[in-house]
Amino acid sequence: MFQVKNIMTKDVFTLNHNESLSAAKDLMDLARIRHIPIVDNQGKFTGLLTHRDILAATISELAGIDRQTQDEIESGIPIREIMQTDVVTVTAELSLKEAARLLLEEKYGCLPVICDDKLCGIITEADFLRLTIDLMDAVEPED
Repeated sequence: MFQVKNIMTKDVFTLNHNESLSAAKDLMDLARIRHIPIVDNQGKFTGLLTHRDILAATISELAGIDRQTQDEIESGIPIREIMQTDVVTVTAELSLKEAARLLLEEKYGCLPVICDDKLCGIITEADFLRLTIDLMDAVEPED
């Protein structure tokens, strides 16, 4: 049986809940990711920050605030004020079928993976797309 641990991303970009909105935006841009698990100093998962959360907390350019002022405001907003704390998590042993069902039916973009009370990975739609490509490569003859 295929399990979450077989395709999850193990090297996960994380932030601490004391980091700023500005730091989260920078990380998302640099790493080209849409989900940032938030962990405490011991690596325990405490929440999730998504691209949608950041968009909701960011001041619109339509507000007429200059870029420097906007950056100053965002650097003063701690992640803990905008992150989601009621997040569904999974174990590394969960079947891929169940993980896929959760992502699809609940419309989640990711599932943080918890091992021994600590974040050990994340599984996203992109991980399933990679698996699909690998499976297609395995069953389809090359052109």
